[in-house]
Amino acid sequence: MTTLVKICGINSPAALDAVADAGADYVGFVFFPPSPRAVTPAQAAALSAHRPGGPARVGLFVDPTDDDIAAALTAIKLDVLQIHGKSGHAAELRARFGVPVWAVAGVASASDLPTSVPGVDGLLLDAKAPPDAVLPGGNARVFDWSILQGWTAPAPWLLAGGLTPDNVAEAVRTSGAPAVDVSSGVERSRGVKDAGLIQAFVANARLKSSPAV
Repeated sequence: MTTLVKICGINSPAALDAVADAGADYVGFVFFPPSPRAVTPAQAAALSAHRPGGPARVGLFVDPTDDDIAAALTAIKLDVLQIHGKSGHAAELRARFGVPVWAVAGVASASDLPTSVPGVDGLLLDAKAPPDAVLPGGNARVFDWSILQGWTAPAPWLLAGGLTPDNVAEAVRTSGAPAVDVSSGVERSRGVKDAGLIQAFVANARLKSSPAV
């Protein structure tokens, strides 16, 4: 199977064009103001209207209230809610909003790999954030992909954490990931996506040497 690719942190029309032109499967909008990639619901809606169709739209939220999610969905149609924190409320969020929910798991060792994720439609495995991190997620850190060998995933999943065009093919081969997620690894400066890096990332994620999963 072809590896699915999500490019997260899109905050400009040029970046969205690059993601769509590269053939990525998902585009991520970050609704978390401390992030340098953050957009408001209105900005995300304008971006989405700039390039109708194309990749599925994923909204990234950090410990959101229901009102936060409702405000975003009022402005823009999202295909997936990616929730950092509060993953235990996934079923309630899906029931209220009618949108699939992905939970995020921080991973540093095999003991961090989830074995059960009730009510979750998808799972994103990211490097565990360091204790002093301001932002959630992997913060461009890589974890040991080999610990995923033999792991039985409790839901469809994506691999994240320090991925770049240079290491994504190895990451897929080592981990068997059916899908990958990147943000800072395709930026030319903090928060600014690079079209060439996006194109290379998508291509390398789908190299024929990557295993079918």
